[in-house]
Amino acid sequence: MAENQNIKFSKILLHACCGICSAYPISYLKDMGYSVCVYFYNPNIFPYEEYEKRLNAEKILCKHFDCELIEGIYEPDRYYDFVKGYEDEPEKGLRCDKCFELRLYSAAEVAKNLGIGTFTTSMVISPHKNYEKLTLIGEKIAEKFDLKYLSTNFRKHDGFLKTNNISKSLNLYRQNYCGCKFAIKK
Repeated sequence: MAENQNIKFSKILLHACCGICSAYPISYLKDMGYSVCVYFYNPNIFPYEEYEKRLNAEKILCKHFDCELIEGIYEPDRYYDFVKGYEDEPEKGLRCDKCFELRLYSAAEVAKNLGIGTFTTSMVISPHKNYEKLTLIGEKIAEKFDLKYLSTNFRKHDGFLKTNNISKSLNLYRQNYCGCKFAIKK
């Protein structure tokens, strides 16, 4: 309980990959006493129509939870340049690591520029993502920016079930692939 009192009203930046994945993390962080600022930065999403669907779901979610939403720039060329040479990597391989790095680096930049000392990501709630790998990437980037990366495993205590329930109750758009064109099942 003392920990909650220390963070009460502290601002945190939550990098959001999609409405489905960020539903429970927003709820959890607010329950912990954080003031949540959501940062939607996903230049990897293909095609643009898919990006718009995911962004619209995030807008609905942030309105529901009454939290600030910062829309990052949709810059797929930056993503393709960043993962160049890794296009043929399998899912969960080095291309994905590079993608995580790009998005978390951008989140850290935004947090630093806004004077928010702590950031995290909703990507860790997905059972398709490696929590330990994302945590290492987030902590390494946080160190560069003199920030704190909050390594919370949102999957614990039925987090994935809770995020799905929240998403269903709000009728949020549900995607069927990670986001990049390399992840689309052929």
